Amino acid sequence: MTSVTCPSGHPSVSTDYCDVCGLPIGAAAAVASSSIPAPAAAAAPAAPTTQACPNCSDPAAPDALFCENCGYDYTTGTMPRAASSLDLGTPPPVPPAPQEVADWVVERWVDPDWYEVQQSDDPCPSPGLPTVIPVTAKSVLIGRPSKSRGITPEVDCGDDTGVSRRQAQLTTDGQRWWVEDLQSSNGTFVGPNSGPLPEDPIPAGQRRELNADDRVYVGAWTRLVVRKSTPEEQAGQA
Repeated sequence: MTSVTCPSGHPSVSTDYCDVCGLPIGAAAAVASSSIPAPAAAAAPAAPTTQACPNCSDPAAPDALFCENCGYDYTTGTMPRAASSLDLGTPPPVPPAPQEVADWVVERWVDPDWYEVQQSDDPCPSPGLPTVIPVTAKSVLIGRPSKSRGITPEVDCGDDTGVSRRQAQLTTDGQRWWVEDLQSSNGTFVGPNSGPLPEDPIPAGQRRELNADDRVYVGAWTRLVVRKSTPEEQAGQA
């Protein structure tokens, strides 16, 4: 036989009233069930206040279309393009200006005959082919470099210790050349290609015009020749 339990916990065969205490089973059950509070509904999750950029992780508003930091497109998922110099507001690099072709060159020779006359204590380097120095300026310095004094001669005679730091100046009007001694220690000498070596230095501070076959002698072994550059030399400078 089926039995039920009354609200007081007594077993009862009768389903209307408890066989033990007489408490109405149906009414009490209804009252008991109505007094039990219904389970609270689960709270809906709060809407996010920000979203993180998948590209740079910078926070942004939930309805943002683009990342303000890197430009990521939230709508299409397009990655930002690489920044260029125009995007950054910096001007593009300026291409280097074409190099000026030198119409003139200075040959720098090691002259054993001049070395023998000078009787220098320094050993003479082995003579060979000259060092060819392209000349584009109207005035160039002959001498030996000095970092401390800021001297950087265009015609660098740094290995000849008989040459002064500021030995002499070569100047041109585009067609003719002059040489001027800058009060050097051992003097500046000018002589023709043929004939004996010069014995007297040119006066300091006075310009001496060079003839086409003239040679300039300085230091212990250095001989300088100023001449027009060849087409091959000009092509090599371009």
